[in-house]
Amino acid sequence: MSRVRVGLIGTGMMGSAIARRLLASGYTLTVYNRSRWKAEALKGYGAVVADTPMDAAARSDLLITVLKDEHALEDVLFSSNGVVHARSARGDSDGGAWLTLADVSTINPNASRAIASRLNDHCIAMLDTPVMGGPQLAEQGMLVMMVGGSRERFERFTNVFSTIANRIFYIGGNGSAHTMKLALNLQIAMIAAALSEGILLVERSGLDAMLFLEILNSTYFKTGMSERKGPRMVRGEYEKSFALEMMLKDVKTINDAARALDVSLPMASMLEQLYRLASKTELADRDYTALLEFLRMVNRGSRGKE
Repeated sequence: MSRVRVGLIGTGMMGSAIARRLLASGYTLTVYNRSRWKAEALKGYGAVVADTPMDAAARSDLLITVLKDEHALEDVLFSSNGVVHARSARGDSDGGAWLTLADVSTINPNASRAIASRLNDHCIAMLDTPVMGGPQLAEQGMLVMMVGGSRERFERFTNVFSTIANRIFYIGGNGSAHTMKLALNLQIAMIAAALSEGILLVERSGLDAMLFLEILNSTYFKTGMSERKGPRMVRGEYEKSFALEMMLKDVKTINDAARALDVSLPMASMLEQLYRLASKTELADRDYTALLEFLRMVNRGSRGKE
């Protein structure tokens, strides 16, 4: 379909979903993951599995990273077999940027700008391209993407980005899209907490939590979460689309970014404490909406002390 060679590093739930979407759309794709078996699972869809990040970059014009945090990103970029060493493997010696990196990870905007500056020294152009939406929407090509960095670089690969996202917003310079993503993820974290506490209040009052959701979803204040995940939360079903411990990481990143801007976010600070406590339990690898189950556990304990 396309002469653009795409690479993807990080084949967790979201990375694998993006990979499958690109492969189904006809793109040539090289994938790498530190746990190789996760990348190998994409072979059946037509992906080439690279041995190192350097190898993945050498085979790519656009390299997408979907990683846990900035530390994981720095490792795949700057380690001894990292992306920055791929230019010599390609035999590419002309001027200008030889590779565009699109970072889908959710990381600190300041870290993103610092990494972009380091990559520029290696003639690699970096875009921050965080997305909203889970793996299912990624496979359907219905993510919402935000882009920060060179507009020219973004426009060069618009067709690739449009394959996985049906709404794309260009925000501004490097780090700007990650800032927007953090502000959006703060809404998710707060809605999950508010919905959990509302369900718990109704349950402890002996009322029907499903009726609470029906009423809520009949109002202006309904959300996609209350409509789609709410009933499963009431039933104690927490099929993972985004892990609770990853939500803690994002809320911590939000607070780190706020401190750097000298902005007080009192609700975000309280949320970090709540998600941190929940992440210390067996619920850490469940969906972030398992916050409700943590609150149920806490309240069962408090009732036993009455």
